Amino acid sequence: MTPPLHIVLAWHDWLNLFGHYLMLSLMSVGGAISTTSEMHRFLVQEQHWLTQSQFNDCIAIAQAAPGPNVLFVALMGWNVGLNAGSTLAAVLGVLVTMFGIMLPSTTLTYLAARWGHDNRELRGVRAFKQGMAPVVVALMISIGIILGTAHGQLALDWSLWLLSIGAGILIWRTRIHLLWLLAVGAVLGWFQLV
Repeated sequence: MTPPLHIVLAWHDWLNLFGHYLMLSLMSVGGAISTTSEMHRFLVQEQHWLTQSQFNDCIAIAQAAPGPNVLFVALMGWNVGLNAGSTLAAVLGVLVTMFGIMLPSTTLTYLAARWGHDNRELRGVRAFKQGMAPVVVALMISIGIILGTAHGQLALDWSLWLLSIGAGILIWRTRIHLLWLLAVGAVLGWFQLV
């Protein structure tokens, strides 16, 4: 863990953070993780409220922990608050980011799911569902690239790229369960083959 930054956040900064997460919520097709690249741009590059290491740690810890993967948003809010100087600010950061990311998408999902279910036979509804798949895949690839370039350069380990591409093709073209592929990746990593 890197030492926290020392930042000062005024009420309009908290409002800006909340508004940004409200906007991200509406873009988070495929889950909040699909907007990670925009969170990185805003929190690390533009506002400098998190370091690159803190950003990566938030995602890694939340993905490793049991529970919903949206917990990385809470960790980012927590770290922004800690960087602002207090545990109370950290709690405020969790509330601001979690309510921001959950409120619009939850409301929109509920309303759209009801409408989509009622109109599931319409050609436009079927086309929309099929058209969103490539968008989600592209957003996930951008996240992988951002996390892979944590130190300013793209990872050049060809075996990891080969494993990732192979797993992607297997998921796309077969019915092999994702957990089997994760297990194979874990075994390969255990024996330091990747």
